[in-house]
Amino acid sequence: MDKKQFLEMMQFRHACKVFDASKKISADNFQYILEAARLSPSSFGFEPWRFLIVQDQALREKLKVLVWGAQGTLPTASHFVITLARTGKSMRYDSEYIEHIMADIHHLPEDTRIKRRGYYQTFQETDFNLLQSDKTIFDWACKQTYIALANMMNAAAAIKIDSCPVEGFAETKVNALLAEHFDIDTSEFGVAYMVAFGYCKEPQNEKTRQPLKDIVSWYK
Repeated sequence: MDKKQFLEMMQFRHACKVFDASKKISADNFQYILEAARLSPSSFGFEPWRFLIVQDQALREKLKVLVWGAQGTLPTASHFVITLARTGKSMRYDSEYIEHIMADIHHLPEDTRIKRRGYYQTFQETDFNLLQSDKTIFDWACKQTYIALANMMNAAAAIKIDSCPVEGFAETKVNALLAEHFDIDTSEFGVAYMVAFGYCKEPQNEKTRQPLKDIVSWYK
């Protein structure tokens, strides 16, 4: 993909509010979208995410009551994703999860893990003051998941699949629903956002954005 093709893809992507329910994304194409999420970068490479693919219509109906931002997409999307972010319980520098990532995923030797944990501790305690509350560290973890969101939506746009990110939901009630119906441990995870994928029912509107001169400042 060259520069022109990439910008055309970005121009194509928009928030589709109602999908054509008769059109489904192929398994291969959706696996490609998920792979874009999996390969996304995260701070320290600690991957504080989990992706729930909600295809069951009964579960979508339960969600619809709590997700005012997806009234048009939940019933019509080919695929609907709830992205979870890890809580402070597993994102603290001294958690079992962080040790697991460093040892079993990054394959770091023990002496390197000790040093890296020290850097991460300083980052959390001093540089960004992340340990002041559970909410603070959870919000920081959520920031990482948005990188995966952008990559999923851009990957979809590259193959002419539409998408719509969703933040309009009752957070506490959705987390309770996840615990009850999705078997999610909400001491470990909380909902970050949702995103719908499919093929838009109506033609997209012309994209509008501020000009670069209004949003970029150069310091030479």
